[in-house]
Amino acid sequence: MAALLPVLVILAGCSSLSSWFGGNDDDLGPDIPADKLYNEGVYLLNEKGSAKDAVKKFEEVDRQHPYSEWARKSLLMTAYSYYETRQYDDAIGAAKRYVSLHPGSPDVAYAQYLIGASYYDQIPDVTRDQTRTEKAIQALEEVIRKYPTSEYAQQARKKIEVGRDHLAAKEMEVARYYMQKKNFIGAINRFKVVVTQYQTTRHVEEALMRLTECYMMLGIAGEAQTAAAVLGHNFPDSPWYKDAYNLVRGGGFEPSENKGSWISRAFKKVGLG
Repeated sequence: MAALLPVLVILAGCSSLSSWFGGNDDDLGPDIPADKLYNEGVYLLNEKGSAKDAVKKFEEVDRQHPYSEWARKSLLMTAYSYYETRQYDDAIGAAKRYVSLHPGSPDVAYAQYLIGASYYDQIPDVTRDQTRTEKAIQALEEVIRKYPTSEYAQQARKKIEVGRDHLAAKEMEVARYYMQKKNFIGAINRFKVVVTQYQTTRHVEEALMRLTECYMMLGIAGEAQTAAAVLGHNFPDSPWYKDAYNLVRGGGFEPSENKGSWISRAFKKVGLG
C-alpha cells in the first residue's frame, strides 16, 4: 500500500534533519507553519514508523491551518496513517471526509480507493456476516465508475473479483447446508444467486452441478437436464460436469438445454453459452 501513496515527501530547505525535527513531538505549540507540521508528520511516518504520532501532526495542520493546501494533503495522510495502523474505521472516516471536501482533487481517486481497501482488509471468513465485503465492493466500484482512468481502477477491479468470489462462497456454504437438511428448494434459491449474480466466479461450476442434483432429487428432470447441459457447454472440461452428466444419465436422461429455463437465460444474459 505504501507504494500507492500519492503524496510525496516535501522537505523545506534546512541545514539538517535534526534542526527541522528536533523539537518535542508532543509540543505542537501555536502557529507552527503548516509545511513544517506536515513534513514532521511525513518524517514520523516514513522514517520513524510512528503512524500514531504522525497523525497528531497531520491533524494539527488541519486545526491550525484548516483552509490551506497543506490541510488537504494532511487529511489524506491522516487517512493513510490510520490505514497503516489498521484503524480502519478511522481511515474510512478520514478518507470519506476528504472525498466530500475535495471532490476535484487529483488525489480523490486514491481517497476513494482507500475507503474500499479499508473495508476489503476487514473481509471476514465465509462463515460470518458479509456486510463489510459488500461495502468494500460498493466503495471499489465507485473508484471504477468515477475514476476509470486512474491508476487505482485496475487494483479496484482485482479486489472486487476477490470480494465477489467471497460472496459467492458464502452463498455456496448456505446452499450446501440446506442440501444436508434436504431443503432442496432453499438450496436451489441459494445456488440460483451464484448462477445469476456470480457466474464469473470459480463457484459457478459447482453451483450448476448442485442444481442438477437438487432438481433430480425433486424429480424436476427438465431443469436438471438444462443445468447439466449449460455446465457442459460452458465448462466442458470441468470435473463438476462429469458428475452432473453421470447424475442425469443415471436417472435415465441426457443433458439437454431448455432455452426457456432461467438457467439458460441467466447465461445468455452475460454472453455465456
